[in-house]
Amino acid sequence: MATGPQKYPGASTAYFYQNRFGGDVMEVNVVVLHTTEGTNLPDYGGGASAPNLTAVPDLAAKRLKWYQHFDIDRSSRALVNLAGGVQTNTLNVVQVELTGTCDPDTHAKWTKSGYAHIYWPEAPGWALRDLADFLAWAHAQHGVPLTGPSAWLAYPASYGATTTRMSGAQWNAFKGICGHQHVPENTHGDPGAIDFDQLIALAKGISYSPEEDPDVAFTDAQAKQLAAIATSVDKLVSTQKVAPWQYKGTGVTLDAYGFLRGTNADLKSLASKVEGLGKVELSDAQLAALATKVAASPGLADAIAAKVAEILADRLAA
Repeated sequence: MATGPQKYPGASTAYFYQNRFGGDVMEVNVVVLHTTEGTNLPDYGGGASAPNLTAVPDLAAKRLKWYQHFDIDRSSRALVNLAGGVQTNTLNVVQVELTGTCDPDTHAKWTKSGYAHIYWPEAPGWALRDLADFLAWAHAQHGVPLTGPSAWLAYPASYGATTTRMSGAQWNAFKGICGHQHVPENTHGDPGAIDFDQLIALAKGISYSPEEDPDVAFTDAQAKQLAAIATSVDKLVSTQKVAPWQYKGTGVTLDAYGFLRGTNADLKSLASKVEGLGKVELSDAQLAALATKVAASPGLADAIAAKVAEILADRLAA
């Protein structure tokens, strides 16, 4: 059962893959740090190998920009998980990819070529600060301990079967923050010799209070009216076989063009029936609570904006 806030405040959900790869519901108690070995936000094969979050450096603004791909308490896909043995991706782990490199040879090559980037073993203070902020949030909101392995080997010595790689039993018992280099059944050595002591010291200096989700309190009458509307809409959609994001799918009587243009007779009939269900009148306090919820969740605002942009683009293309 997932508890606590599932979106990291300020993270963009423009590349959210949970609808495509559902994952397992967990209660996270481990953070695993990776490096992308690149300078831009990866596409992760359309999400097939995505972590929960990616931190992309904005070098000009000296801050990390966060992208969230899966909920915090939902398994992501950036670790190898071999058949048999232990579980990795699904063992209460929230995974974070840090855009940049841990490889000194790559760092030297990029520096020579003039590619701006972060070499995470020598990360600037602002990058460690922003990463520490996430760790402090994960500690406060999800109870992830601000502890971890004492040894973080430099790449490439961190690659493969090393002294820092946990055994299956150690991994099953672990709670806290570790790197890809510590996870069993994996060979990768990222994030290399990141300054873990400094990272933890920064995180411990950041205070977070557990978030309270601002609920919108509906009256009993409003709750019954909303439930009736939802039931009626579900029934109408099922009866009319409306599939607005398909185009002439099997058994569908209303395609995307007809839905958006509103010219199909089935749609007009459906719309009139839905309109007849009535509206739920909200008080000023309820509207204020809804506004607070959206304002406190940039991810929700991003999702609303993305959906509006998608609908407008389809209308213009029609």
